[in-house]
Amino acid sequence: MSTPLFFQSVSTITMYDPLSEVLGASHDGMITYGYTDVVKLAGHSCPTVAGAYLMLQKGLRALYEDKTPVRGEVKVFMKGKLGEGVVGVMANVASLITGATDTSGFHGLGGKFDRRHLLSYEEDIDGEMGLERVDNGARVTLSYHPEIVNSDPKMQVWLGMIMSNKADFEIKQAFKSAWQDRVKKILIDNIDNPDLIILTQ
Repeated sequence: MSTPLFFQSVSTITMYDPLSEVLGASHDGMITYGYTDVVKLAGHSCPTVAGAYLMLQKGLRALYEDKTPVRGEVKVFMKGKLGEGVVGVMANVASLITGATDTSGFHGLGGKFDRRHLLSYEEDIDGEMGLERVDNGARVTLSYHPEIVNSDPKMQVWLGMIMSNKADFEIKQAFKSAWQDRVKKILIDNIDNPDLIILTQ
């Protein structure tokens, strides 16, 4: 898979998955996710996918501090309704990394490792996503503001030409470059911008 070089510069998220260790999928239960993994899941790289990844990264770091987050032991709360806007895309990214699902996940093994009922929608939260540790109830809410990162003003025109089959090779390449440049600005250039993702506890 050929991807933009900046994908490799995005910091990773490491989770400890006790089920993975028990079943031998990972010798020590450690699983590391990179931005490329969520791009593979979504099938594309965009501000939404980038934002979901960063919200999880920041939220898990706040919940666990210097400890490794435990996959399968984090509840995910989505403010939006499934099927509306980009809610499902963000939820899918959260599910990949945390293991949380609504009713479709693993039902457990010997009374443990049940991944169902850890992901919910239409929650009354002040943000797009909330995360909660199952073991101690610690909780954070995250609000994402990609609008603070500017995009090339020509992108909408270029996209319209592409969708109507009126774009030549140069326009297609210009659009791709501009689109991923904005994603890079979100993931790399604005990673420490306090206004990009607001976390409340």
